[in-house]
Amino acid sequence: MFQRQGGSKFIGGFKVLVLAFLGFYLEHITWSIRDRFAYIAGCREWRRSWKMDFVTEEEKTEDYLFKIVLVGDSAVGKSNLLARFARDEFYPNSKSTIGVEFQTQKVHIDGKEIKAQIWDTAGQERFRAVTSAYYRGAVGALLVYDISRRQTFDSIGRWLNELQTHSDMNVVTILVGNKSDLRDAREVSIAEGKSLAEAQGLFFMETSALDSSNVAAAFQTVVKEIYNILSKKVMMSHELNKPDSSSFDGKTVVLPSEDNPQPDAAEAKAGGGCC
Repeated sequence: MFQRQGGSKFIGGFKVLVLAFLGFYLEHITWSIRDRFAYIAGCREWRRSWKMDFVTEEEKTEDYLFKIVLVGDSAVGKSNLLARFARDEFYPNSKSTIGVEFQTQKVHIDGKEIKAQIWDTAGQERFRAVTSAYYRGAVGALLVYDISRRQTFDSIGRWLNELQTHSDMNVVTILVGNKSDLRDAREVSIAEGKSLAEAQGLFFMETSALDSSNVAAAFQTVVKEIYNILSKKVMMSHELNKPDSSSFDGKTVVLPSEDNPQPDAAEAKAGGGCC
């Protein structure tokens, strides 16, 4: 009888210890998980705030940011064009781009610092669905073909259609015939390139990433044209928002258009309009 009571007390004490240990362990695990989530959340918030601070500081050094895409068949030299323009480098044994890569380069026009964010898109068919999203937001494009491979020139119409489908119709675009150094292997003439560019309303230039011929000029042509268009829009916006010094009666100024023709003097006078 004594032994049975002692055994019962031992078992009861052991249960208490086990339960206490489990409670401590569960509490420890619970707090560990909470602390871990808090740590992850804190790290993410720190990274987010650090990134925002970094972008803010960098944005102070530039006036404009333009997104430009490089499109065209695989192995036409898009990556080397970007490498030559951004870093003045050339890779004779460069591999095909996987997915999308981008580089940035600063250009100065009229005293303004412009940051060109240039996206190099893969030319292979299997990456078409991946890269299509990267056209969105682009304001400039370089359509690149290889002058020594006619099939790359024949594909320009398809690339142009894809560009127009996935981006703004007002994208500044230049047709680039790359590898102009391969004169003996030429399959596409300069005249053919110019004719296609004129028919599609594009700029045109032949380049060579190998000897850097016209590489900077091609990118700068796109950037400068984007800047000119933007400057005109800014000027038109300022003119639109400029108050009329001859009248302060709060009347709305409506610019004449095809849908809203400007009324003649008699109609303006009859309607009580100013001047």
